[in-house]
Amino acid sequence: EDIIAYLQKRIITDRQSPAAILLAEAIEDGYKRLIEPSIERDIRNELTEKAEERAIHIFAENLRKLLLQPPLKGKIVLGIDPAYRTGCKLAVVDETGKLLKIDVIYPHPPQPRIEEAKEKLIRMIEEYNVEMIAIGNGTASRETEQFVADTLKQVDREIFYLIVNEAGASVYSASDLARQEFPDLQVEERSAVSIARRVQDPLAELVKIDPKSVGVGQYQHDVSQKKLAESLRFVVETVVNQVGVNVNTASVSLLQYVSGLTKTVSENIVKRREEQGKFKNREELKAIPRLGAKTYEQCIGFLRIVDGDEPLDRTPIHPERYEEVKKLLHQLGFTTEHIGSEELRQALQSLSIPDTAAELGIGELTLRDIIDALVRPERDPRDELPKPLLRKDILKMEDLKKGMELEGTVRNVVDFGAFVDIGVKQDGLVHISKLSKQYVRHPLDVVSVGDVVKVWVDNVDIDKGRISLSMIPPEESEKTLPS
Repeated sequence: EDIIAYLQKRIITDRQSPAAILLAEAIEDGYKRLIEPSIERDIRNELTEKAEERAIHIFAENLRKLLLQPPLKGKIVLGIDPAYRTGCKLAVVDETGKLLKIDVIYPHPPQPRIEEAKEKLIRMIEEYNVEMIAIGNGTASRETEQFVADTLKQVDREIFYLIVNEAGASVYSASDLARQEFPDLQVEERSAVSIARRVQDPLAELVKIDPKSVGVGQYQHDVSQKKLAESLRFVVETVVNQVGVNVNTASVSLLQYVSGLTKTVSENIVKRREEQGKFKNREELKAIPRLGAKTYEQCIGFLRIVDGDEPLDRTPIHPERYEEVKKLLHQLGFTTEHIGSEELRQALQSLSIPDTAAELGIGELTLRDIIDALVRPERDPRDELPKPLLRKDILKMEDLKKGMELEGTVRNVVDFGAFVDIGVKQDGLVHISKLSKQYVRHPLDVVSVGDVVKVWVDNVDIDKGRISLSMIPPEESEKTLPS
């Protein structure tokens, strides 16, 4: 009505005119039939576009944090894919992720063989010197966790377990890639291997799965699939290149995300490695079929060779800078063998960056990157993040009391808050209003997927299976919050 009144006031200049009534009808008809639907469509499209961008952004940020979860390197891990009827599949993998043993136990109904399952689990732990147990968070996860926690009390040494988000593991297990890797294993057995490897190196394992299947988004099926796929691929590529790839251990799935490398070139690298053994230096990669000079220049800084002929090959320094780096080391009285040593670190700290950069003919930022690489040659950005939460015992939902303080792992971040795994069957929700005492524009400003956070129990509804959590200490939440 306001709009029609406004239009009539602008258009009908003479209210006494015989045409005034006709004009008023034309204005109302034109607005209701043509103008209003058109504007509504425009506004709806604009809002949908904004919402879609936001949903894709949240998914991308959650995926980035998931891929950057710190690896637990050098551990022998026992992966468990929990289930009731078909039994829990077990898989032991060594420090490099190589499969050592596959088995199955039946600790749950409908055919519980608890004592036999305990004996089998303890035997596997002792025989393969297992240091860590990874339990998938799917069906029967909490019952399996209870069984594992009870069984570990009978083992003499200290062994921790952790709950692993198994989203996408079943997608990988049934994929062609998994069939090529483990042609003799069943789908659930491959899933157990994937769960174990996710602890050792989440990035290397998660790149084998379509990013849309890792379970950290919201409204993902309602947004433009093309835009979503492009955004997620960009995130995976960025993370892989940021971390760097060991060319002597990386799979085709990981290599194909390196800047400049295609799936065909990645397969050629792996094939050459399998036929002729480990690469000794970066130069050898030039002989790979379809890896031309341009591709080599683009990808080589992200490919690492540990224990090769050239110590600089284990750093992120590009080969085209080797000459300047060796000149710098020579001036300081060191060789490439001293990379990563304390003496070199102290010598580099006392350098004048502007003078040295001018002398070597390189930019100051490049020199800072080179110094950082010489001090920490195999630096992994994931090493600086908090380690996954390890557990030895289990909680039940009935054990939770209002005000109880717990530690948990953030599993998903959505517009209205964050879901936190606190070690009971159901993840708890920290509503956006309970994330901080300050005003929070979006939960991603406060928490990310994989973060280990301190929370307090706010409310427990056992009948509905809901847990409300707060990240504001109870004594502070009682104070009046600023509006």
